[in-house]
Amino acid sequence: MKVLVALTYFQPNKSGLTVYAQRLSKALTERGHEVVVLTSQHEHSLPIEETVDGVRIIRMPVAFRLSKGVIMPSVFFKAWKLTAWADVINLHVPQVDAAVISLIAKIKRKPIVLTYHCDLKMPKGLINKLAGWVALIANYISAALADVIVHNTRDFAEHSAFLRRYLAKVEVIPAPIIIEKVTSKEINAFKVAYAVEDDQPIIGIAARLAAEKGVEYLVEAMPMVLAAYPKARVLCIGEYHKVFGEEAYRKKMLPLIETLGSHWTFLGVVSESEKAAFFHACRLLVLPSINSTESFGMVQVEAMSCGTPVIATDLPGVRQPVKQFGMGCIVPPKNSEALAAAIISLFKELKPKLDIEVIIKHYAPETIVKQYEDIFADLINSN
Repeated sequence: MKVLVALTYFQPNKSGLTVYAQRLSKALTERGHEVVVLTSQHEHSLPIEETVDGVRIIRMPVAFRLSKGVIMPSVFFKAWKLTAWADVINLHVPQVDAAVISLIAKIKRKPIVLTYHCDLKMPKGLINKLAGWVALIANYISAALADVIVHNTRDFAEHSAFLRRYLAKVEVIPAPIIIEKVTSKEINAFKVAYAVEDDQPIIGIAARLAAEKGVEYLVEAMPMVLAAYPKARVLCIGEYHKVFGEEAYRKKMLPLIETLGSHWTFLGVVSESEKAAFFHACRLLVLPSINSTESFGMVQVEAMSCGTPVIATDLPGVRQPVKQFGMGCIVPPKNSEALAAAIISLFKELKPKLDIEVIIKHYAPETIVKQYEDIFADLINSN
């Protein structure tokens, strides 16, 4: 099959959406399919075209930005050509250009599979609201034209103000998740590099510094945690310097985090092997997201795959891995006291012993890609 994958940001940009699309694209290529990714040249230093892991990546120049989105006038012409080439179109939304690509696909009678990642919750401000309206209209057009809409969980789909309009089209496919295997030597090297003591209770958080991630509630919980566990410490992986559209949030949060001193350490963006070592080094992982822009949280499955329990907020979709595997606990969103209590409670328990191979296999890209293949094949054969 020839598959056109379209999304606003792609590697080297790091987010749940881009990681999902990258893993799916690679898995399709490994299964013998031809994959082209149409995306933005969100950084001028990125090549217009390159092939990575067998996936051909085409980046369109950005004319200007609209909040977190980008405007690429030339995408229409490239999409027209690539849609003619493709057997099936896989759109990852939210993205403004999905509407244009959907319309082109319908004109050319090509099947559309829409992978819906999350609802939109825009920051305050006129520009942000304008960007949100444009993206929402694009989502409606894309969903109306899509043949199938894929999401991670039925739980999120049924609670999403957007997705529940299209439940008849929704197919549930888990997110493709992998975590590198690391040796005890690599884990110990990670601990040495970041001065992690053997008896130190480490709280992990894997998130970019963005408002929807709820980082402030972990910051607010820390004094309560430290009262019970004075040596407790947070290690945070993820982008915290250059997060599109989150400059105001960063300015608000950094002074608050600085008050915690050595009890909070930013590690920034790390390699896949370092991330695996990070999960092993943590006593638990916190996923304190606050709204439906977080629809699942792949990092919690990565942590569980390393045997590390998770505290997740009680949000549709986000709560499902803990519910399914019983590896951690669920707390109300925006509740620092409940979060602190959960952290203290899990610190008192031993790490759960589960068959993590079951978790790894359930979310493996090779498992996920077969489900996409079945949908693609059915649509192509019936088109």
